[in-house]
Amino acid sequence: MKIRFGYVAQSISLWDASPSKTITWTRYQQLSEKEKREKLLQITMQNLDHSLRMLYFNIAHEIELYRFSSSIVPLATHPNVRWDFITPFREKWHEIGELVKKKQLRISFHPNQFTLFTSNKSEITKNAVTDMEYHYQMLEAMGLQHDGLINIHIGGAYGEKKKTIARFHHNLQTLPTYVKKVMTLENDDKTYNAEETLSACIEENIPFIFDYHHHMANRCEKPLEELIPLSFETWKGFAQPPKIHISSPKSDKEFRSHADFVDLDFILPFVKLLQELKHDVDFMIEAKAKDQAMLKLIADISKIRGIKRISGGCIELK
Repeated sequence: MKIRFGYVAQSISLWDASPSKTITWTRYQQLSEKEKREKLLQITMQNLDHSLRMLYFNIAHEIELYRFSSSIVPLATHPNVRWDFITPFREKWHEIGELVKKKQLRISFHPNQFTLFTSNKSEITKNAVTDMEYHYQMLEAMGLQHDGLINIHIGGAYGEKKKTIARFHHNLQTLPTYVKKVMTLENDDKTYNAEETLSACIEENIPFIFDYHHHMANRCEKPLEELIPLSFETWKGFAQPPKIHISSPKSDKEFRSHADFVDLDFILPFVKLLQELKHDVDFMIEAKAKDQAMLKLIADISKIRGIKRISGGCIELK
């Protein structure tokens, strides 16, 4: 079996390469109409160029997984801005998408924690739909709407977990079908555990992204030996293998916070379980040190007997 590795948004090995540069609403209001447009265009182009830099960095290091920044377009979903961020950059979006296709990279987005479908306030649900559509527009502009995925959490329980999960399923009906087709759900570290999130995925017929660190912070009754094979079932029909999020605690006191690097001892029991299941998977590394944490983990794990590094970003387990 094989495990491919990837990281989130920005390679910190590259100088001044953030793909998430932005402008605040307060600052935006202070500009003239001409300056507003110029600023939006300038920041977006810079973020697109930096996203492209990241892809070339990944290709050079044989890293096949990458999560784009959700903040490529400044103020994209702000109700008082809402601007056309596709047309002025059509060639650049296309260039990025063509590179992803040519090198067969696996890409995704992960909207922030405010994109949720559990609220009893219709405005929040409406904003969640807007944000999901924004991410889909970026995939579509790159020509990757049939390849990329948009991952979110279920959201808060508001003190009524059963009633709230029912509301989640109801509110999710407002999401356009074409967006839902590229949606995934991930278990979280406080509220909806892996078993509950998997159940929601099965009901909605969408893939489940298992987060090991979140699971260790918010465990469920079903053992991993049963849960992981069931989670793999939700990926049937997809060309790519199941995706798993990997990180480790910052400390015992700050267990839910992500450490700079990934503690090999923390994830090793899980890796051994996957080795027994003999099923290819992809690891998205969510450590603070991003690409450096990913590359260190690959180097560290490759030293274990029975594990062989077969490329810059992939290992093979016998």
